Amino acid sequence: MALLRRLLFAAVAATGAAAIARPRLQQWGSTPADRARPMLLDDEIPRPTVVTNRAIGIAAPPELVWPWLAQVGDLPRGGYYSFVSIERMLGMKVENATRIMPEHQSVAAGDVLDGKGTMTVRGVTPGECLVLGPRRDAGLDFDSTWALGVYPDGDGGTRFVSRVHARYFRWTPMTVAAFLILEWGQFLMEWKMLREVKRLAEQLAWERGLELPEEEPEAVGHPG
Repeated sequence: MALLRRLLFAAVAATGAAAIARPRLQQWGSTPADRARPMLLDDEIPRPTVVTNRAIGIAAPPELVWPWLAQVGDLPRGGYYSFVSIERMLGMKVENATRIMPEHQSVAAGDVLDGKGTMTVRGVTPGECLVLGPRRDAGLDFDSTWALGVYPDGDGGTRFVSRVHARYFRWTPMTVAAFLILEWGQFLMEWKMLREVKRLAEQLAWERGLELPEEEPEAVGHPG
C-alpha cells in the first residue's frame, strides 16, 4: 500500500506539469503538415487515448534514412538509437548501430524485433514507413502502434516522423501512474532517436559526397 500511495502521489504531482508541457511534448518538432500526413495503419487503434506526432528534418534523402529504420530491434539488430543504458535497465538487449547492416534490411509484418514481443512489426511500406507495436494477442491493458516514416521534404532532404497511437482499455491506479510516468519517458526516448537517426543519415550523406540541402530550424524546440 505504501508503494501504491507513492505512485498515486507522483501521478497527481505530474498532472499539473503535464497540463502545461504535454501538448508541446506530444508535437515536438512536427509541423502542421507532418501531423496531417496520412501514415500507415493510422486507423489500427480505434478511439486512441493518446496520439503523438514528433518529427525532425534531416539533410539527407529518404533512401539514406530508411536503412537505419529497417534494421531497428534488439540484438543482433541495430538497436533503437536511443538511451541504451535505460533500455538495458528495462531488460532490452540492445546496442545502437553506427553502420548500415545489410543482413538486417529485410523486415516484414509479423516479425518480432525484441525479446518480449512488444516490438512486433504491425505493418511496413519498404522505404517509407515501419509500424511497430505489441502482438495483437498479448493480452495487455493497452494497445498501441508506433509508426516511423520518412518522406521527401521537396528540397532533397527528409521529414522523419514518429507517430504513436495508444489506447488504454482499463484504468487502475497502477495504470494511471504508469501512463503518466511512461509518457514523459517516451518523449525522451523518441527525442534521442530522432536526433541520432538525423546524425547518422547526414553523416552517411556526407561520406557519400552528397550535396546536403540547407536545413530549416526544428518546428517546436528542444526538451526542457
